[in-house]
This record gives sequence, structure tokens and C-alpha cells, in this order.
Amino acid sequence: MNKSKTIQTIKFEPQNVLVVGASGGIGSAIVDTFANKQSTLNIFASSRKKNNFKCRKIKSLIIDYFDEATFTDAVKAISANVDSLDLILITTGFLHNYPDYIPEKSWKSINSTDMIKSYHINCVGPALVARYMLPLLSKEKKTVFAALSARVGSISDNKLGGWYSYRCSKAALNMVIRNLSIELSRLYPKAICVGLHPGTVDTRLSSPFLNSVPRGKLFSPQKVAVQLVDLISDLEHESSGKIHAWNGSLIEY
Repeated sequence: MNKSKTIQTIKFEPQNVLVVGASGGIGSAIVDTFANKQSTLNIFASSRKKNNFKCRKIKSLIIDYFDEATFTDAVKAISANVDSLDLILITTGFLHNYPDYIPEKSWKSINSTDMIKSYHINCVGPALVARYMLPLLSKEKKTVFAALSARVGSISDNKLGGWYSYRCSKAALNMVIRNLSIELSRLYPKAICVGLHPGTVDTRLSSPFLNSVPRGKLFSPQKVAVQLVDLISDLEHESSGKIHAWNGSLIEY
């Protein structure tokens, strides 16, 4: 009688983690989630200004998308503490500056200033993180580069229109992720590069639109952090270059 063998997937447990956007609602919750994991040794938490963390695992960094010199300084700080990174997770995003600017409901509301700002924060910034931080990934083991995307960045899923700046900038980010995954497969064959859709989260970013969120579809930052960390832990190499929702389902481009 043949005994069936159960193949167990080894969970990805990153020891050295970089969280970009650590002062935001989702970013700070993710930093806390990793801080509570015994397997995580170092958490580099970046934002536009230094923060004080009580946990010794957490090291504050400055990364400002509008000041490229901060990227160089951050690389030096990380390299002074660890040989390599296991996970780079980008949690930044720009949707509105309520009440001065809200997502466009019509083409009549499009203006270059807000569209360029959206593109810079949602696409250019993460691309710069990749440029400076990807060389810090280990080539010897499984690593992950992930950035928060959004379902509204899907072109094929767009049935409502509107939100021109946010949709376009997230669609551009999705292309960056796809491009990076292809180049990483050649240079860092064990690396995985993905976009992550966290769902609708109770943060400042979504606060002006909470009244329209269906019941049961609004998540706390803490719940989303756990969901995303678990999702990252289960990623396989076949996941690279794709956009994954918080529940593991794929989002088409």
C-alpha cells in the first residue's frame, strides 16, 4: 500500500524588512505586525521624517520621494546594519488632499498639478525605491518586492470611469511591477515582485469616501496588515509580476 505524501509549503519569514511609508495607517500597522514576529530581526521603517520607535527591532529612516538624496542615505543606513534585505514593502499612496483636491468625477476636473503629484507618489516614488533598494536584496534566497496597488488601477476592471489621476497612476505602477518582475527574474531569480490590493481600509486616504463603502467591506489597518503579511508569506514564484488582492485573488491588468 502506497502512502501519500503531503507536500508542505515553506512559509516565507523575512528577517530583514524595509517598509516604505511607515507613518501611514497601513504602513505603521505592518511595522507593528512584523515587530511582533519572532522571525523578524530588523525592520527599517521609512517616512518623510524620522520617527521614534520603542521597539529595538525598528530603525527609522527618511525616504522622501521628492528628494532623491534621501534614497542614497537610506541605502547607506541599511547597509551599515545588515548584509541584505529579504522584503521591501511599499505602502505609500496619494488619492486626495481633501477638501482642496478630490478624485475627479469628470474630465472637466482634470488638472496637471494634481495628476502629476499622483503619478509621482503612486508610480515614480515606488520606481525610485526599486532603483535604489533592489540591489540590497539577497540573491541566495527567496525575497519579495511588493507595492500597494489598487483594484481601480485595473484597466479591464474599470466599469465606472472617473478618478483619472489615481486610476492612471496605479495602472502605471502595475506596469512598473510587471517590468521589474521580468528584470528581476534575470538578475535575482529567487526574487518575487508583486502588487498588493489591500481593499478599502479605514485610513485618512479613504476617509472622505467611507459612507459609500458596503457593510463588511471596510477593514481596519491592523486587520489588513495581518492579511497582507500572511499573503506575502504564501507567495510563490508564479505570483511574480501579478497584482494580488488581500484575499489572494488575482486582479487583471
